[in-house]
Amino acid sequence: MTEKRESAASVLIGAAFLMATSAIGPGFLTQTAVFTDKLKAAFAFAIVVSILIDVVVQMNIWRILGISGKRAQDVANEVFPGLGYFLAILVAIGGLVFNIGNVGGAAMGLNVICGVPFVPGAVVSALVAIALFLNKEAGKAMDMFTKVLGIIMLAMVSFMVVKTAPPVGLALKETVLPSTIDWLTILTLVGGTVGGYITFAGAHRIIDANITGTDNLGKISRGSVTAIGITGIMRYLLFLAILGVIATGAVLDPQNPPASAFRMGAGEIGYRIFGVILWCASVTSVVGASYTSISFLRTLFKQVETKRQYWIIAFICISTAIFSTVGRPVSLLILAGSLNGLILPVSLGTVLLAAYNKKIIGDSYRHPMILTVCGWIMVAFTAWMGVKSLAGIMKLFG
Repeated sequence: MTEKRESAASVLIGAAFLMATSAIGPGFLTQTAVFTDKLKAAFAFAIVVSILIDVVVQMNIWRILGISGKRAQDVANEVFPGLGYFLAILVAIGGLVFNIGNVGGAAMGLNVICGVPFVPGAVVSALVAIALFLNKEAGKAMDMFTKVLGIIMLAMVSFMVVKTAPPVGLALKETVLPSTIDWLTILTLVGGTVGGYITFAGAHRIIDANITGTDNLGKISRGSVTAIGITGIMRYLLFLAILGVIATGAVLDPQNPPASAFRMGAGEIGYRIFGVILWCASVTSVVGASYTSISFLRTLFKQVETKRQYWIIAFICISTAIFSTVGRPVSLLILAGSLNGLILPVSLGTVLLAAYNKKIIGDSYRHPMILTVCGWIMVAFTAWMGVKSLAGIMKLFG
């Protein structure tokens, strides 16, 4: 899936949308609705702070991988032999389980839009994703797909913001002078945006397209910030749309907070719009999770490297088959979420160590100290959160 003839600008925008739409999945929609309901306008501050943290994490990972020209698992193996295999397996397992949820979200989206039953909806959505990877220029097809659906989501959420007429002045005030600060919420947002495989989706895409080395450093940095910007804009717009509903005194349905917010905000049209957004968010997450999970295996196993498109397709098929026969195994999704929380501190810490290994990044690059310091702070915070979350889940499972 290496397309040397693609323009750097096109690939970077595609990589930004791939990463952003990978983050904007079913969980993203639910998470935003729940936290808006909990913190009201003060959630604006949490969004902005999480975006700033996301930029630090993303720039560290994209710059170092981009300079080295090596994917995360290969960098990890050079930092500590065997670590790359551990990271790849962790990402692949977590990605598979989350993909079951992504397929389920796509099925639910089609059900909301036009009443398609869940299993046929899951199959149709999977076939759409598979068609991208059957294309001879799969990278270009994937870029275009995520761009178009990303823009559709932004446009529809913008419409809902206008429709629900939120108290924008209050939201802006709370953005800089919050009445409530919830750091656990902020770190949860960070994990949902750049945790697990998500931040590597765009980084591995630019490596596939050979946009690497110090000559491309500026482009790589801009691409990393653009990706977080797209995700942040979507989160803030979604927050405003839901805030407009909550500000009227409406109570969201705890079974499906975002769907109830859209329905109360714009009636049946709003509910259908939610279905379109859910399908777009879910199917692009299927694409991102499948592409990135296999990209972690391709350089470690020769069979995956030579037939990677078919491995991606198999990954989608397995996810769809599990959803269609078993459904979304809640316990596995919860456990995978906790494991996902451990991926970021391990991968980010590894990448930060690689930043000072000349065998990996060469002699001409000097990693900014501010990124290093902020990066290690995030490693400590996310490791603490990940261990705490996993310990709680283990107790739950007995």
